Amino acid sequence: MRQAATGSRRPSLRVERALQRDGHRVLAGMDEVGRGALAGPVSVGVVVIDETCRSAPQGVRDSKLLQPHVRESMVPRIERWALAHAVGEASAAEIDAVGIMAALRLAGMRALEACGVRPDLVILDGNHDWLTAPEDVGLLAFAHEDGVVTPPVTTMVKADMRCSSVAAASVLAKVRRDRFMVGLGDDGGEHAAYGWAVNKGYAAPEHLDALRVHGPSAWHRRSWRLPGSMGDDGDVTHAMPVGER
Repeated sequence: MRQAATGSRRPSLRVERALQRDGHRVLAGMDEVGRGALAGPVSVGVVVIDETCRSAPQGVRDSKLLQPHVRESMVPRIERWALAHAVGEASAAEIDAVGIMAALRLAGMRALEACGVRPDLVILDGNHDWLTAPEDVGLLAFAHEDGVVTPPVTTMVKADMRCSSVAAASVLAKVRRDRFMVGLGDDGGEHAAYGWAVNKGYAAPEHLDALRVHGPSAWHRRSWRLPGSMGDDGDVTHAMPVGER
């Protein structure tokens, strides 16, 4: 694994074009959403491009920087622009079973399988390659039962703010996961109290208060120490700040 050089703060295809000139003709930008949530899946978006994909749709940015209605409007434009695209997910139960990092890989491999195109290189946001399994870990064989091999990976800090393909992948993942969490929260039933339509499963005050009153639901990550769970001491671990996606 190598770490790509950083460039402009505005998403563009500058990094992707340089990598294509190095021989990686088919590139996949990949980003995750929901890593730090207390409930719901972790979602991984992937956008595959080649030399025929021109400039990304105007306004594509890291999903955190866009209003919800803007993200929604961008989805069909991104889908028309990309050579291939998909969102893969790992459920709360799978996160409990294998841990968050392994679940990220599971979701990422599912996204790549759904694309139907094997990229020459994957660009991951951040400085850690969570897509490539450690050599001594065998529990993730089910992540690619059809024999899909993990492509080469390069990491880039703030790639979602610099690479159009990664920014576009973050938008797809964010929209898909938000729709799912809003649907759960708007069902008018047992999940409405957690406020997921607003907080999307993150550690917002109303979510924490509901956990203390009602305890965790089937959609919560029960391996994490949650308010209202047995033996809870009031702390919430494994959680990003409320403002994170």
